[in-house]
Amino acid sequence: MQKFENAAWRKSSFSVHQQNCVEVAPVDGGVAVRDTKDRQGPVLTFPAGEWKAFTSSVKSA
Repeated sequence: MQKFENAAWRKSSFSVHQQNCVEVAPVDGGVAVRDTKDRQGPVLTFPAGEWKAFTSSVKSA
């Protein structure tokens, strides 16, 4: 199981005034995602290619 204590978490600059946000961090081979309201809770990880496809799709919407 991968540890995330030292991950470089960040959230979108667009979410400055939002209460419901997620944070992302680069990890070996991909990206980790967590809920800002539950930073000790579960973390989802996505392979780099899947994350790139997701963000490209969001940007083009």
